Amino acid sequence: MRTEESRRLAEDLLRILVVAAAYYVTGRIGLMQEVVLQGATVTPLWLPTGIAVSCLLWWGPRIWPGIAIGAFFLVETITGFSLKPVDTVIVAANTLAPLCAWLLLRRVGFRVELDRLRDGVALVFLGGLLPMLLSSTVGVCVLAFTGNLAWSAFGPVWAAWWAGDTMGVLVGTPLLLVLRRARPPWDMSRWPEAAALAVTACVVVPVATRSPLALLFLVFPLLTWAALRFQLAGAAPCALLVSVLAISAANHRIGPFSDHSLFEVMVTLQALNGSAALTALLLAAIVTEQQSVKQKIEQAVRDLTEVVEHLAPRRNG
Repeated sequence: MRTEESRRLAEDLLRILVVAAAYYVTGRIGLMQEVVLQGATVTPLWLPTGIAVSCLLWWGPRIWPGIAIGAFFLVETITGFSLKPVDTVIVAANTLAPLCAWLLLRRVGFRVELDRLRDGVALVFLGGLLPMLLSSTVGVCVLAFTGNLAWSAFGPVWAAWWAGDTMGVLVGTPLLLVLRRARPPWDMSRWPEAAALAVTACVVVPVATRSPLALLFLVFPLLTWAALRFQLAGAAPCALLVSVLAISAANHRIGPFSDHSLFEVMVTLQALNGSAALTALLLAAIVTEQQSVKQKIEQAVRDLTEVVEHLAPRRNG
């Protein structure tokens, strides 16, 4: 009995360390694309929230210390390890927001397979939009109350913070959920199409995000193709590629993001990233659900056919 408890404790400790490391590393990567808005540091895509929500869905709430540890070291990295009391408040908010997302998703019976439209909608609203209000609101309020941010800048900074945390869930969580159960496609007939999709994505997305022409809309046929043919396994990586390259173009003020104010760039960027993530996630969930229903109907027909054949009177030879 003690051996079993020790093993579980060791597993939980290892998972906590993995979560903390993943949270910190992805946070450091996100800070490479940071934007200073009204004196506050924000990121258009904060992948640590996606890491946190995914790990909570896999392993449950016992790994929350890992989120707190990763958030603590990230906050202290930004502030220069000043160890201020307000940093503790921000860390607590960044830890509670994913926990709230997990609680809300569990309450509605969310399935990590993301094979139903209701799961996609739940992840958008209950996993991203709603719970991330907590981390963004608390974080910006702390900055304003401590004098590190002018109250006149509250709205833009809050919106950017909230959008970044939400995008981390909408882009990062589906990708991690699909990667965990990913298997090589043994149907060789689909490999040429998958290769064509990858090549097309590597051509279309850079052109759309860096061309001086208004070509951002080109990413949506690509996302539609990926979702219809490969569901979440194709749509999630494409949505991440769109988000990363769009953020890079926005930070360098090139393509459709040139000759605009910082606020206008942030609005355009978040509108694109949000629309791309929603298109990929919801369309993939719809297609997966329809395929599941089709398979159930086909199985029911086969079962019914077997029953009819079994009950049908046999003819005398």
